[in-house]
Amino acid sequence: MQIDTYHKYFSTWFTSAKLHTQIGDAVKQVSKSKRIFFIGNGGSNSICSHMMEDYAKMGRFPTFAFSDPALITCFANDYGYEMAMAEWLKIHFVEGDLLVAISSSGESKNIVNAAAYASSIGKNVITLTGFKEENTLSRMGALNFHLPVSNYGIVECFHQVILHLVLDMITNTN
Repeated sequence: MQIDTYHKYFSTWFTSAKLHTQIGDAVKQVSKSKRIFFIGNGGSNSICSHMMEDYAKMGRFPTFAFSDPALITCFANDYGYEMAMAEWLKIHFVEGDLLVAISSSGESKNIVNAAAYASSIGKNVITLTGFKEENTLSRMGALNFHLPVSNYGIVECFHQVILHLVLDMITNTN
């Protein structure tokens, strides 16, 4: 049954010492950031939009997400989809900012290119990936949350829970 699959992965990962250490590291990294940028495609982009709002409202962080349809189509038209997010970051992203890059596969070229740019000017990148452990994006962040599952629903839920958990720890929300 599908609920058993979700339970298996969530109970295994949410009790792991590695994840607890990573959450603590993410809290430190987010807390010291000037501004937070969220990027992702599809369902991951929806997570980005949601987290941009919550980190701004509850965490009082200046936040941004590459999620406005007019912005996406403008930059994709002018720079190509694979470079659209990187070009957007070139305008706004400065040293001391944090990029949160979400890709279930870790292979989305536009996310990888944006993370490469952000890493080149500050190394302040957190990645959230799934599927194969050795994916391109997972090697680009100072910190990578990875769930080795090839199920979009499980991976996307995991990513959203991780980001909520980090924010809750920063804001001391129970």
